[in-house]
Amino acid sequence: MAEEIIPIPNLSLPNHLFTLITPTLGQLHDNARKQLLEGIKADKMAPYYKLVTSAGALTSDSALLESMEKDNEEELKKLDERLAEAEKQEGESEISDALKARANHLTRIGDKEGAVAAQKLALEKTPGLGSRIDIVLTLIRLGFFFGDNGLITENLPKAEKFIEEGGDWDRRNRLKVYRGLHMISIRQFKTGGALLLDALSTFTATELTTYNDFVALTIIINALTLKRVDLKKRLITAPEVISVLPEIPILGDLLNNLYDCHYAKFFVALATLEQTYLLPSRLLSPHTRYYVREMRILAYSQLLESYRSLTLESLSGAFGVSVQFVDSELSRFIANGRLHCTIDKVHGIVETTRPSLKNAQYDKVIKQGDVLLNSIQRLSKVLY
Repeated sequence: MAEEIIPIPNLSLPNHLFTLITPTLGQLHDNARKQLLEGIKADKMAPYYKLVTSAGALTSDSALLESMEKDNEEELKKLDERLAEAEKQEGESEISDALKARANHLTRIGDKEGAVAAQKLALEKTPGLGSRIDIVLTLIRLGFFFGDNGLITENLPKAEKFIEEGGDWDRRNRLKVYRGLHMISIRQFKTGGALLLDALSTFTATELTTYNDFVALTIIINALTLKRVDLKKRLITAPEVISVLPEIPILGDLLNNLYDCHYAKFFVALATLEQTYLLPSRLLSPHTRYYVREMRILAYSQLLESYRSLTLESLSGAFGVSVQFVDSELSRFIANGRLHCTIDKVHGIVETTRPSLKNAQYDKVIKQGDVLLNSIQRLSKVLY
């Protein structure tokens, strides 16, 4: 059975910091300031407190900082003494435990450089595969905490390698969540959504996020990436989703109105989701415009697939917006090749133009052939 994962560093704190340094989220600042300060005090995070105050998110309190630094020094001194004693008198297992305790202390207080170095040292000296996986997962969490993508990408392959060598069921499922969050952070929504969906019924990675937030994220991402038939089968009727929706009703509105083709209500739910969940999210905020645009394209495509033609007026009525808005938005999406239809402005009609599969395959072969020929020509110049 897997050892219990210590939830360090506290990954709710960077979210509060993100809220405080985002001027447009002013209505959330008071609560975020309170939660951030309480979290820092609870774990005596002197190094992280310096980082936060230097960013202007909190007002510096020299007395508080001095008190936390003193506590940190005393604890580190005890851990160093314990390590020295283990190295002199005890075996490999005790030395490993002492190194892990020291590394976890530095991780808890938010000392990035010290924590990363200490965790890597502990990884070198720790024999057990399960413990090695836990250390690598902690390094990935440090990457999430400080927004260090390099640290994440460095350690995810290590975790996968260790898991393949003999990781247990629990750690294997935790890693799916870690990988899923990373994929979403780099806008690989289809891959990330599939990983979260696979972990939905076995979620235990509460060191990363709460269960409700995990389910919410799974819904948000997969609402965009799943086909309509799978939306019903894998999300709307999933027990885990049904249990959470009463607490986050906006997600129920988004899912059900998209599936039931109530597009005006869907647009309202999408706009509400943008303001209440996407923009305040440290993970999703950078992708908000992309997500909202893709969801609108998905809804337009879903409606247009059912008709050969329909009037701009009926289309605008279905989405609860003006004719001018629909005309402008469809024109942009058509010009970018995202919607397969044409607009007859004279008669006020939108006509669908379903692309031929054979033509698409032909175009693909031609493009790939051109690339291949260019590569051969460049290679021949080099050789001859």
